[in-house]
Amino acid sequence: MSHSVSLQALTDYDPARVQDALHLLLEPLGGISSFIKSGQNVLIKPNMLAGKSPEKAVTTHPEIVRQVILMAQSAGGRISVGDSPGLGKPENVARKCGIMDVIEETGVHFAPFEESVPITLETGTFHHLEVAREALETDVIINLPKLKTHQMMGYTGAVKNLFGLVVGMRKVRLHLQAGTDKAFFALMLLELAERFPPALSIMDAVTAMEGNGPGNGDPVQLGALLASTTPIALDTIATAMVNLPEQRVWTQRVARESGREGVSINEINLQGAGLSSLATTNFRPAKNSDVNFGLPTPVKNLLKNAITAQPNITSDCKKCGHCVTHCPPEAMSIDERGVQVDYGRCIRCFCCQELCPHGAIVTQQGVLLRLAEFIQGQRDSNDKTW
Repeated sequence: MSHSVSLQALTDYDPARVQDALHLLLEPLGGISSFIKSGQNVLIKPNMLAGKSPEKAVTTHPEIVRQVILMAQSAGGRISVGDSPGLGKPENVARKCGIMDVIEETGVHFAPFEESVPITLETGTFHHLEVAREALETDVIINLPKLKTHQMMGYTGAVKNLFGLVVGMRKVRLHLQAGTDKAFFALMLLELAERFPPALSIMDAVTAMEGNGPGNGDPVQLGALLASTTPIALDTIATAMVNLPEQRVWTQRVARESGREGVSINEINLQGAGLSSLATTNFRPAKNSDVNFGLPTPVKNLLKNAITAQPNITSDCKKCGHCVTHCPPEAMSIDERGVQVDYGRCIRCFCCQELCPHGAIVTQQGVLLRLAEFIQGQRDSNDKTW
C-alpha cells in the first residue's frame, strides 16, 4: 500500500510565506477540505513541551499553528488547540511559546488537557491507557509535530507528538511501565497513534532541533514542511531528510520489526519538493544512550553503567527540583551537595534531561558505549571512503 507524504521548502516563518507554503503542501493531498468538514470538532495538537520562546525550537512555531487554524476555520471546523506539556501549566506554557496569543487572536478554544479518561484497547500490548477527554470528544485530530532529536527515542516527530494526549504525570506511569525497555515504550507510542489516528500531520521542520533534544538541543535551519495522513510515513521521510538511521529511531525501528506500513521509503509516494533538495548530512543526532551487545540480561544488568548513558548534573544546576519531581522511578533527590542520582534505580528515560529548564543535565555515555560509538564511527568513515 502506498502512503503519500508531501514536502515543501519554507525558509522562515513570515506569515505570507507560511500561508503559501501550507497551501502548496496540502494541495497534493487534496487540500484542507479533504480532512475537515463544516461543523466538525477539530483538535489541533502542536508540540508544547515547555514554555520556551519560539526561536529555541522546542515547540511548534506559533505561525504554523496560526495558519493551520485559519485553514481549518475556512473549512468550517470548530477548532480547539491543546497539549499536555512536560513541564509547567498548559496555560503558562502556551503563553510563553507564543501559541496562546494565536489562540486568542483567532478566537478558537484552548484545551488545557486537564481531565483524563481511561480507555481500553481491544488489540495490541497496552490494553489500558488514560488520555485527555478532548481526544475522545473530537471528530478530527490535526497533529503538528516539531522535528527534534530525543535522548530516549532518538527522534520526536509525528508518532511521538501524540504522546501529548496522555495527561500530565500519567506519562510518568507509562515510563515506569516500560522501564529501560525502549522497544516496549516505542510500541506504546505506535499503538497510541493507531488508537487516535490524526486525519493529518503537518511537521514544522523550518527550524528544527539537533543534539541534546527535545528540550535543550540546538536550533538548526532545515527549511521544510512535511505533511501526511500516515504518521509513520511522515517520520520515515523526516528522518531520511536529516540522515537519522532507522536503528537510532525507536518508533521507526519497532514499526519495521512489527510489520507496520509506511516505514520504508519504497512504500511512500513523495509529493512536492524532492527529498534531495532539502536533505542534509550535517544534522547532529542525540547521543546514543545504549547499545545492543547481545548480552544476557543478568550481564546487561551487571554492566548497566558501562553499556548505557546516564544523566549527569552540571554546574549550571539551580536546584529548582523539577528533575526530582518528574523522575519516574524517583531516582533523584536534592541535598546540601545538590541534585543526586541513584543510578541503580535510574531507568534511562531522560525525562530529567528533557524537562530541565536550565539545560543543566547532559548525557554521559558509559565506557563500553563510547567504545562502540567510536568503532561504529570508524566503520562509517571507512564506508564513505569507498
